Amino acid sequence: MNILVTGATGYIGKRLIPFLLNEGHKVVCVVRDQLRADKSYAEDENIYVIEGDFLKPETLENIPIKIDVAYYLIHSMSNSSKDFESLEARCATNFKNYIETTEVKQVIYLSGITNEKELSKHLQSRKNVESLLESKTYALTIFKAGIIVGSGSSSFEIIRDLVEKLPFMIAPKWLNTKTQPLAVRDVLAFLSKAAGNEKLFNNSYDVFGPEVITYKEMLLQFAEVRELKRYILTVPVMTPKLSSYWLYFVTSTSYKLASSLVDSMGVQIIGKPSNINKTLGVKPLTYKEAVALAFEKIEQNSIISSWKDSMVSSGRLRNQLHKYVNVPKYGCFTDYKERKVQDAEKTVNKIWAIGGKTGWYYGTVLWRLRGYIDKLFGGIGLRRGRTSPTELDAGDALDFWRVIFADKKQQKLLLYAEMRLPGEAWLEFKIEDGLLKQTATFRPRGLWGRLYWYSVLPFHGFIFSGMINKLVNVKA
Repeated sequence: MNILVTGATGYIGKRLIPFLLNEGHKVVCVVRDQLRADKSYAEDENIYVIEGDFLKPETLENIPIKIDVAYYLIHSMSNSSKDFESLEARCATNFKNYIETTEVKQVIYLSGITNEKELSKHLQSRKNVESLLESKTYALTIFKAGIIVGSGSSSFEIIRDLVEKLPFMIAPKWLNTKTQPLAVRDVLAFLSKAAGNEKLFNNSYDVFGPEVITYKEMLLQFAEVRELKRYILTVPVMTPKLSSYWLYFVTSTSYKLASSLVDSMGVQIIGKPSNINKTLGVKPLTYKEAVALAFEKIEQNSIISSWKDSMVSSGRLRNQLHKYVNVPKYGCFTDYKERKVQDAEKTVNKIWAIGGKTGWYYGTVLWRLRGYIDKLFGGIGLRRGRTSPTELDAGDALDFWRVIFADKKQQKLLLYAEMRLPGEAWLEFKIEDGLLKQTATFRPRGLWGRLYWYSVLPFHGFIFSGMINKLVNVKA
């Protein structure tokens, strides 16, 4: 079949595409910025990438008419906009209006379990989108999931941070809220097996794991899988705001996402039973099995997608990487250094491994200090890390940077700063004419921006000189 996938660079969309290709389908991916599309797509004749934004109907005209099934995977857990409900509603309405002009027979939507009377804002928004997607021209299939467990998922990484960092936790009372976590592998099985299945047309299904457990039990079971002893005391005094700050400072999550998660975690997420498991032949994994499987992927360095790479919380970038590829020259301060390269391949590999657990090769204490300062002022700090230890693509998160351009053949990597700054900053590595050229560019905003640059200038000289020396010294 010809299948349209929206949210193709998102956590679920990026993982669903290989499933669909393995089934022999042709896949059309709609992305806001083509720079973020996986490079391997260009080499596969069964994938067609289209740039389009469902908030801008005029950008959708390149979507082909011959579509059999469309996946609607657009939603935002960490959107900071106070008006995110209306944005999601507009997005769904524009999608429906356009997709009705195609030959699509089925739309599949991944929503959230919404069986409680009182819902969080994000769950209520998901429920509203369900009704907006209903149509007389195509069949709608809805899968409603709760907590999704998999390497790189926001809930998994937050629990991992808490369990591995804190032997003893004083935690908020919402840890006693009940839920039914579902492995990401099972989510993908439900989604992929539903394509073209007429038995599921115009039906909605709750999909969930085999256990009803609390968030506290999730933490303790996670610890068991990791062979760690952990103790948790829940207290009733933590307000939602305090709980959000607790998650923000202890884990690698952003405050926006922490706030959204706390808002949702206060709501019990229990699914309604149906025959969907039998119909599609899916036997959901237990929570412990899902966690163990996630760590297999982590150990194999085969994490396909991660919440860290989401562009939703990227401030001014927001899926517009192409606007920042051309580094400005006027009204900017620069720190430029170059060194002769001994072995270009090894130097490129070291550049591609920078950040995360590898670190920044020189002045580690100062990099960490900058990360702590950023976190203190509401930034993302260094704890976000990176998804893959050796591979980089446009749009990937890299500590408190975002990858704007990455091409090993051109031997060029361009990063854009997402830390709290009175201005904008780029960091470029490029091998040219046998030289590694390393350029830090800062475009200040007002007087504070200029004062900031001069205050950190002595540290730049120390850090950037040491870093480029390490990069060209292939023995280091």
